[in-house]
Amino acid sequence: MKKSILSAILGIAILSTATLAISCKGNGNGKSVKPKETVTLDVYSQLANYSGLQTGWFADLMLEKFNVKINIIPEVGGAYQTRMEAGNLGDIVVWGNDGDQYRKAVEAGLLLDWEEDDLLAKWGPYINANMKLALQKNKMIVSPDKKIHGFGHSVSTSAKDVQQFFYTWDLRFDIYEQIGKPEIKNLDDLVDVLAKMKEACPTDDNGNPTYGASLFNDWDGDMVMFVKALATAYFGFDEFYVGLYDPETGSFHGAIEENGPYLECLKFFNKLFQAGLLDPDSLTQKYNGMSEDFQNGTAFWNIFNWMGSGTYNSETHTSQGKAMYPVCPTEARPLVYGQNVYGAERIWSIGSKTAYPELCMAIINWFSTPEGYLTTQYGPQGVTWEIKDGKSYLTEFGKKAMADQNNTEMPEPYKGTYHDGAFQINNITWCLDASNPLTEGETYNRFFWASEQVPAATEIEQAWRDWSKAANPDQYLLSGNYQIAPGTLFTATPVPTDLEMKKSQVCDCVKNGSWNDINAKTDAEYDSIVAKMVEDCKSYGWDDLNAFFVEQAKVRAAAEKAVRQ
Repeated sequence: MKKSILSAILGIAILSTATLAISCKGNGNGKSVKPKETVTLDVYSQLANYSGLQTGWFADLMLEKFNVKINIIPEVGGAYQTRMEAGNLGDIVVWGNDGDQYRKAVEAGLLLDWEEDDLLAKWGPYINANMKLALQKNKMIVSPDKKIHGFGHSVSTSAKDVQQFFYTWDLRFDIYEQIGKPEIKNLDDLVDVLAKMKEACPTDDNGNPTYGASLFNDWDGDMVMFVKALATAYFGFDEFYVGLYDPETGSFHGAIEENGPYLECLKFFNKLFQAGLLDPDSLTQKYNGMSEDFQNGTAFWNIFNWMGSGTYNSETHTSQGKAMYPVCPTEARPLVYGQNVYGAERIWSIGSKTAYPELCMAIINWFSTPEGYLTTQYGPQGVTWEIKDGKSYLTEFGKKAMADQNNTEMPEPYKGTYHDGAFQINNITWCLDASNPLTEGETYNRFFWASEQVPAATEIEQAWRDWSKAANPDQYLLSGNYQIAPGTLFTATPVPTDLEMKKSQVCDCVKNGSWNDINAKTDAEYDSIVAKMVEDCKSYGWDDLNAFFVEQAKVRAAAEKAVRQ
């Protein structure tokens, strides 16, 4: 990375914390952006788990504020290639990362230049005033044409703090209590514990068989998502190209490394399968199928906070003394991400062929205001949340909605349940743990609001607090082993053109081989499939790819060293 670029970014003024007064109908300068006739905007989101028109309370809000309907197009069925060939990505475009696909879209002229015709200044004033470092990163580091085409997600107001833990090791704590709360030191212990839990609770809410885990395949990228994510949760290594990166040593561990983190975690899932502890639908089901499993208590364990406890811990379950809470293996070192004032890799952008550039910008701008961001996270202001005397509060209805999202009916004028109206674009603007300028020292994260620091609401929650000696999951995880990945200016360089085909072949080989490995019926079959996967990857050019990944790891390590000094 050129010194001049770094110097330019580091020389930008510190982010403003002033809150701009922005009209929901305009840009803050009195100009209206709200069309007279209802407009349907296509939002192509590589992160979405939903297809079609946004529904429920969020759809109602978008109609009220912008007279807009949001049509969400997820990344399924080759959507990226199809839309690139058509020369039209959509109106608002959300990227899963700032790598090859994003850069090719920039080079093809398919993303809007936010500075052209003062689009950002006129219709994105809050972003323009409060996300300067993230905008400059996009312009000078991420976008190959050195123009602003958006900003990365999870922008922070401080580089000194960590985010909320994402990998929390949620486990059905009521069943764990029932079997005597045996110590879980490592992944082998976890397999044994899940087997005992299945013996204690063989059927779910609907009378169907239970399992230790339930997986899905539609979030797989360069590797199988659950395998690489477990390596992040257990070893503290971050996903990095076709492998994992250790922030402590700056070393790269390829997906096919013998006895490496990816293959060790792959073997764990095969052990679950061979023990009858893995939902057999895992190979074919999608996100919604997995989500239903956790809603119904079909699966006992999940490494993600919102996917496990966030789905299972309904008011119905907790009132029955059932809940998922973190139980982390003592030898695990879950990764926690440092806050990043430059934003992370999932980019908000606008398609260059949109007929409504000002409207798209105004909507993304509203998502970035405190009111808009809190709305995307928690629901309508005054209905689910409010701010009084510099402090954040969930309303009584908001507390009920957070506790039982699937069954809580929204009040008039909204229709459907709280869950029906959930924000489906599936990206964020601010880091949830960034400072909220509408408050006196609080963040956007409701779990740490002063108003939410209350006694345990149920006996099962109190039982977990007594066992963990903590008031919340973050306090518990911070008391154990963990590893920090600091926020930096580092952006992964796309693989060179001559390596693109090799990478595509290797990734397909790793993913297909991994799923076959997970479902191997014997150790001998598993070993045979791994050996074939490694052999095939090497024949596709793994060594050339690995050399590139190792060099990129050195660049990332240097960027992390710079922020730690």
